[in-house]
Amino acid sequence: MGSLQAAEMNEDEYTKLIRMMNSARVVIDNDACEDSTVVQVDCVKEHMLLLQLVQVLSDLNLVIKKAYITSDGNWFMDVFKVTDREGKKLRDQKILDYLKTSLESTACSLTSFRSTVGILPSKDYTLLELTGTDRPGLLSEVCAVLNDLNCNVVKAEVWTHNTRTAAVVQVTDKSTHGAIEDPNHLSKIKALLFNVLKGDSDSSTAKMTVSVGLTHAERRLHQLMLDDRDFEHSVVAEKLKKKSSTQVTVLNCSDRDYTVVTVRSKDRPKLLFDTLCALTDMQYSVYHGTVDAGNSEAYQVLLLDCLLIVLTGSYLGSAETDIGTQEHYIRPSDGHPVSSEAERRRIIQHLEAAIERRASEGLELELHAEDRIGLLSDITRIIRECGLSIRRAEITTEGGKAMDTFYVSEMSGNLIDARAVDSLRRMIGHAALKVKQSPALSPKPPEKANATTFLDGLLKAWWFQGFITSYFLNFR
Repeated sequence: MGSLQAAEMNEDEYTKLIRMMNSARVVIDNDACEDSTVVQVDCVKEHMLLLQLVQVLSDLNLVIKKAYITSDGNWFMDVFKVTDREGKKLRDQKILDYLKTSLESTACSLTSFRSTVGILPSKDYTLLELTGTDRPGLLSEVCAVLNDLNCNVVKAEVWTHNTRTAAVVQVTDKSTHGAIEDPNHLSKIKALLFNVLKGDSDSSTAKMTVSVGLTHAERRLHQLMLDDRDFEHSVVAEKLKKKSSTQVTVLNCSDRDYTVVTVRSKDRPKLLFDTLCALTDMQYSVYHGTVDAGNSEAYQVLLLDCLLIVLTGSYLGSAETDIGTQEHYIRPSDGHPVSSEAERRRIIQHLEAAIERRASEGLELELHAEDRIGLLSDITRIIRECGLSIRRAEITTEGGKAMDTFYVSEMSGNLIDARAVDSLRRMIGHAALKVKQSPALSPKPPEKANATTFLDGLLKAWWFQGFITSYFLNFR
């Protein structure tokens, strides 16, 4: 802070005037829209800036219902209509003040941007980054190894897509409750986890890095899976694509030297963030764009899509599912629109992969329990023993509480047997584990009817009474 203040004091008046003229302006309005809080950001255009602004909104768990993005020369104006996860306006003044301060800090155009993906030093924990071939029980094996090596998992994000998996894990030393600094201990962690990730496959498919650092987990996961080429269309990927509701089109707007990217997919939180991660990693900048997600207007778009579906044979979803639509006008870093079919296919592949990585078709499980050493290892082992495979996981510990979310599927790909879920809850604890209903869960088999209840119902049935009366009359 001292060096920053000294630098500001040495600035001449002209430099201060330029900074003042180009400072970002953030306006938050709760009256302009009936059902959303309107957030407007005006600032100098910078590469990655739009992604960083959306990242701020995503990290606060805000849902972007609509967005309008436009640029004029080097000036950017973004308007976001946001709600909380319950679909309500933002009313808490502390959250509004924090949001405004964070956006202004992020959008300060003359500040040299520090990449939120770069690793920053931290003494609180050690950061592990893992990629490899996905298989049932892999996370359970990783957690078991970490537990045996006296490592406590305090936070983690795990994604799987197209037979690949990636994880960003924060661990601490059980004895010091801080970062692991012993080089021999770190080497052992790296070696053992690499063996787990490798499994029976080629060692080139597994990667494991250890560092004492800080990174934005979700942003980093996109990069890890991109580097692992999870977007390539294998046989499994083609099967998953048939079930996918994501549709990406790429067209050139030749008169304006833009490439128009249109994305339609099932609406969900952080959809825009994932889209921008893919475009940014491909070195594309968004100059103009619109986002419409999960409201009545999106429903009208869905009806139009249904008419197109009949003609093209492409299915996007039913009328009961919210569809998010995005349209972006982009240019690559060299300023020219997409000129080849190969590049057009590359954009489509990368965007589809970025959106599908976070999309989970499995059953959602929420764990709230007292944190303890080895808890995560026990939970993941129980999930595996119940015949379930973890497709995605969000693991957090705060204030002595474990707050974890798992998205699971049946190992063979069938619907999850309700009895397996009952067994899972019984072993973990009904109060600790909540299950959200999902199409992935098969109904319970019908219980055997009680003989007395069945007989009582039969005797009350009008057709049975008529049959008995007719029988005895004829018998007599």
